[in-house]
Amino acid sequence: MSAYLQQQAKAPAAMPQAFHSPQLLDFLPLEPTPPATVSHKANCSSCAMRAICMGGNLNDADRSRLDAVIHNWRMVRRGEALYRAGDAFQSIYALRSGSFKTVLAHQNGCEQVSGFFLTGETLGLDGICTEHHACDAIALEDSAVCVIPFHLLEALCREMRSLQQHVHRMLSSEIVRESGVMLLLASLCAEQRVAAFLLNISARQHARGYSRRDLALRMTREEIGSYLGIKLETVSRTLSRFQRDGLIEVKGKRVTLLDLDALDRI
Repeated sequence: MSAYLQQQAKAPAAMPQAFHSPQLLDFLPLEPTPPATVSHKANCSSCAMRAICMGGNLNDADRSRLDAVIHNWRMVRRGEALYRAGDAFQSIYALRSGSFKTVLAHQNGCEQVSGFFLTGETLGLDGICTEHHACDAIALEDSAVCVIPFHLLEALCREMRSLQQHVHRMLSSEIVRESGVMLLLASLCAEQRVAAFLLNISARQHARGYSRRDLALRMTREEIGSYLGIKLETVSRTLSRFQRDGLIEVKGKRVTLLDLDALDRI
């Protein structure tokens, strides 16, 4: 598990999370997205996440040009949808603050969590292929996203090679993560899946300058189980076992990783 996690930690900063979007089955579109929440003018040049969500190789002039493309940022309240499966694809979204889950609907009516997105990561790339979103994006907490109209981003990429390369890396890393979820579901036992999940969140936080050990898990145990392909009870039981063995400390949604090496050896 160590080599795979190290590879994911080195993924492009815009979308470094692993194990995304297990599109293994056919899914039904859900209802259209409700009206958007209030939007505000965005400014990449003054944003603390600019080097992460749009690459560190853009100079000030490039970021000023991005400002002209990223028209606004939008608040999305906890439990609200940024977009839903079946919605027309128009924009991608850079997560300024907060966190999201993406959810796929099976033909039998059941739902499956396909990914979790943290501050500095990018949502909405699933819509490029068919020009419609394939999943719901639901805020796990009050969150803010920058809205990037894709047709304007494409035009700017033709003029800015550095930005074009960054977008290509984002798309490539999404393919890598699709393979990652296949590996996760096919070859790891429940304990390994939970350990890999914790280490992955840790690596993504660390890439953004946050603590590697102190995690604030905004998702529920049930959502983690849906994502990992295991039952809620298995998630809770595994976390309790890790705590009993001195690997982690759990206080509600806050999890402290006490022994990263031991988790990696599971």
